[in-house]
Amino acid sequence: MKTLPPWAALCLAGAGGVTSAAQSAINAELGARVGNAAMGAVVNNLGGSLLVLVGLFAMPSMRGGLRTLRHAHLPWWAYLGGAGGAFFVTAATYTVPVLGVAVFTIAQVAGNSMGGLAVDRTGLAPAGRLALTGPRVAGALLGIAAVGLSQLGRPIGDLAVGVVLLAMAGGLAVALQSALNGRVSAASSTAAGTAVNFAVSTPLVLVAAAALGAFGAAASAPWPSEWYLYLGGLFGVCIVVILLVSVRSVGVLRTGLSVVGGQLAGAMLLDLLIPGKPGISGALLIGAVLTLAAVVVSGRAVRPVPTGT
Repeated sequence: MKTLPPWAALCLAGAGGVTSAAQSAINAELGARVGNAAMGAVVNNLGGSLLVLVGLFAMPSMRGGLRTLRHAHLPWWAYLGGAGGAFFVTAATYTVPVLGVAVFTIAQVAGNSMGGLAVDRTGLAPAGRLALTGPRVAGALLGIAAVGLSQLGRPIGDLAVGVVLLAMAGGLAVALQSALNGRVSAASSTAAGTAVNFAVSTPLVLVAAAALGAFGAAASAPWPSEWYLYLGGLFGVCIVVILLVSVRSVGVLRTGLSVVGGQLAGAMLLDLLIPGKPGISGALLIGAVLTLAAVVVSGRAVRPVPTGT
């Protein structure tokens, strides 16, 4: 599969960020309605897995890609990208109530940005090894600062060091997820990479939800009738596909920063469209603009690392 031009990959990743904001909102609402936050993740992954199963029957490229993987000779750990997504969902379920949304968001973006720099430098992603240049480091730091600014005025929870580090580890896990899924996709097809992601992540999410008591809480709670609260799986599949395509073109760091920019833009749209929301804040708008600047800065003088260095 051909890679997209960088500008197209970045725009696509931004659209993925907007989708991610909508996904997070409906998953959180669903979890709150049934009495356990982890159930939003369960419905999300089960819905995504159902769509993957439909794809197995309807898409020859998915079946062909999975057959290709048998002869791809990838290391076993290359197939564990979905574990990063499952870890992030579980970490968010535990840490958001403790830290608050603002601190969690900043911590996970910090982990994702630093992880993106490391993953790109080591060459785990299919874009190859990208040098650790000043502009890339500056872009990552600017992205973290932009998210921090966008969260001004939001409630802050208990700033426990261990929980903050757990949130940062969740961001790092997403960077690894993007890189490893990208390797699988590059060796087969985007459809096959998506299937592998959900095959790995869904069982882990179910185990984590069971450990957190989600199924007991959901069994006794009335389930909401609004159809749109069950679209998390569809959004999840779209996001995974977008990440697979974008990472191949621009690497993990710039993909992650573009997704963050899209998430902030999506948050502004939700604040405008959902009744009772406060509307667009100046801090959120400035944060979104600074994130766009971070994407631009991080792309300056990007160069591959010569093989053997």
